[in-house]
Amino acid sequence: MAETSDSVLPLVSVILVNHRGADDTIECLRAVREDLDYPADRLEVVCVDNASGDGGAERIRAAEPAVRVVESGDNLGFAGGCNLAARHANGQVLAFLNNDARPHREWVRAAVAALRAEPTVGAVASKVLDWEGRHVDFVDGGLTWFGMGYKRHAGEVDDGSHDAARDVLFGTGSALFVRAELFAALGGFDERYFMFYEDVDLGWRLNLRGWRVRYEPRSLAYHRHHASMAGISEAREHYLLERNALATLYKNVSDETLAKALPAALALAVRRATARGEVDPTQLEITRRPEGGEDGAAVPLDRSALAGMLAIDQFVELLPSLKKSREQEQRDRVRTDADLVPLMRKAMEPAYPLPRYLAAHDALVEAFELDGVFGRPRKIAVITGDAVTERMAGPAIRAWHMADVLAAEHEVRLVSVNDRVSPPESRFPVVAARRRELAAHVDWADVVVLQGHVLEMVPSLKDLDSTKVVVCDVYDPMHLELLEQGRDTDDERRAKDLQGVTKVLNSQLRRGDFFLCASERQRHFWLGHLASLGRLTPGLYDSDPTVRSLLSVVPFGLPSVAPRRTGPAIKGVRPGITADDKVVLWAGGVYSWFDPLTLLHAVHRLSRRRDDVRLFFLGMKHPNPDVPEMGMAERTRSLSRRLGLTDEVVFFNETWVPYGERQNFLLDADCGVTSHFEHVETTFAFRTRVLDYLWSGLPVVTTDGDSFADLVRREGIGVVVPAEDPDALAGALERVLYDEDFAAECRRRMVPVRERFTWESVLAPLTEFCRDPRPAADRLAASGPLVRTPAPGRGEAVRRDLALLRDYLDAGGPLEVAKRATGRLRRLAAERLHRGR
Repeated sequence: MAETSDSVLPLVSVILVNHRGADDTIECLRAVREDLDYPADRLEVVCVDNASGDGGAERIRAAEPAVRVVESGDNLGFAGGCNLAARHANGQVLAFLNNDARPHREWVRAAVAALRAEPTVGAVASKVLDWEGRHVDFVDGGLTWFGMGYKRHAGEVDDGSHDAARDVLFGTGSALFVRAELFAALGGFDERYFMFYEDVDLGWRLNLRGWRVRYEPRSLAYHRHHASMAGISEAREHYLLERNALATLYKNVSDETLAKALPAALALAVRRATARGEVDPTQLEITRRPEGGEDGAAVPLDRSALAGMLAIDQFVELLPSLKKSREQEQRDRVRTDADLVPLMRKAMEPAYPLPRYLAAHDALVEAFELDGVFGRPRKIAVITGDAVTERMAGPAIRAWHMADVLAAEHEVRLVSVNDRVSPPESRFPVVAARRRELAAHVDWADVVVLQGHVLEMVPSLKDLDSTKVVVCDVYDPMHLELLEQGRDTDDERRAKDLQGVTKVLNSQLRRGDFFLCASERQRHFWLGHLASLGRLTPGLYDSDPTVRSLLSVVPFGLPSVAPRRTGPAIKGVRPGITADDKVVLWAGGVYSWFDPLTLLHAVHRLSRRRDDVRLFFLGMKHPNPDVPEMGMAERTRSLSRRLGLTDEVVFFNETWVPYGERQNFLLDADCGVTSHFEHVETTFAFRTRVLDYLWSGLPVVTTDGDSFADLVRREGIGVVVPAEDPDALAGALERVLYDEDFAAECRRRMVPVRERFTWESVLAPLTEFCRDPRPAADRLAASGPLVRTPAPGRGEAVRRDLALLRDYLDAGGPLEVAKRATGRLRRLAAERLHRGR
């Protein structure tokens, strides 16, 4: 996001509610005033003392005189206290913060940046960690079909995998920003809730009105979980959660959904209460009647069971006022329940692991057909032709991460048409499928994401009349690769192979509903392809002049978590390479479009003046045995032997390093290198393994001409050299290896670049598409011209024919006129024959 001048930042009102927790409140207020990177004159702090009665308000005033302290006459709860503070606030943005939390320095500035950058964002949900910053408190919100919100991933170790911004259904009230005008228009938090789920309800209502709630991980806070709830019993907490969940469900779902969901939710609340309190549900059965008449003895009832029953009772009590709120919400909503199901994450989640309760949950879901009401998870099949094993090449790695990111919101399976499928552990199924088995996976899926030749293997999917939504990943321009790869074959075979691959790509480009490419250079290239095939229709262009709804850039990505060494790899391990040597790493395979030969000459020259330089090729043999070794690999080995470099200066790892171990090799290197020839393949290529250099902080030396060279030059993260210039390449390697200041600056500049290339970030276009997948505009049924050209009148037709006659005479004389006339007569005869049928 672009930085905003402090002079145009909005006034932010930070709101806290105190109830008998003055020590926590004072500590929090001090952090807000002293630690935030936000102009003091654009920040106000409002604290409501919620009838503490312990002198807390006076203590807060004395400790923090700059804070506006508002005292309530009664304990209004969290919802009422926040609303009271909001009425006393002057800011354009309201920042709600629990009094037992502390904000990170960037907490306000990052949230304000998100609000300013995206006008459709009505609220920003902060990332919240525990007090020590090790475990997750809030990074995402989920909602069950019976109205209970929950914090997804709560309690998990914060490993960096939740550091990509995304839309959520709601944020946690412990750290939440809302546009003040919007908060007032919605009536603020629902004060009937007192506490619990008021933040879920607010987020739901925001989304129904078309506003977005945006999770922004850079807006960070730390929370002493439940410190503000000291003295509240578990039974009372259950009571509030049960009652407020029913109220939230009742207010916000549509009439159609409510008719099925509310009866089931009420029944489930009863079962939840009896299961939680271990109540004997059969004790009043007639067959259990004691001999001698009714047993009038009192029956003990656990308070946790009583909580659920009283919650339903008080929900009924609130119905008259809730009905008015419901009418308002239904009148003002602009989005459907189905629109919000993806934001609910896992709507059919049972939530409580109690056996009797789980049985009732499944029975109610089936009886009321709730799967159809809230929608099952969207089913997405990611299909690759590459081997999915511990040793994966680029296409499989890309497919793997697509499946992983999409699995956070959908039911995903990764399918490989390669026999070699022995994947690492994953949260999604990975299966091998023969060609004849692919149709079953396609039929199962709502959306198919495919690569390479997969479309050719499923004729039904290739059919242009198919309604299945297809995403084509064309990050690999196979026909351009084949121009280089095919040099080792005979001319006739090379021409046929090129023709076949081009046909495969054209089929994808005609059929796909959404396309992914790897760079802006590729995007220009594929736009030309799509235009030549007639896909860039006036209707598509008028609705989306950028055409990004059809073709979007999704580069290769990086893990969100920084590389962590799990063992030694090169230095001190490989004979001939000591711990003090300078290691140049070639991270990918050796293919025909690369130029490792110039690199060998450069390293040879550099080694004459620097005896500690070493070049390490990470993987010479492709992990997929179906991919033959290219001639360039043997030429590289041969030249290294002739120059006397092998196992002295140059080292070859003949196998392929397992994907989960590559970080050890990267962390043992001092710089990363890639060199290639200057040709068309280079212009549109995307060197996927170069991203590993960014991930591990290796300065990059690269040949000019591709999109990565543009990135290295623009961001200052290495050196770009001309093609086939060993002296320039040797000089560049010497600079990044031995100029410590330059190398350190390259590493410093890599930090923000890395953040842009995390898988969660780069896959955002695919994630967004899969949340609301639909056929491409030109593939919709009845998508012909809305306004057609009227048939010409008789006089206009005569004038047009005379004009054509003149053109034909000018072009070729009487012979051309006769030729055109014959062609026209044939067309007319064919039309009459067709009408006769």
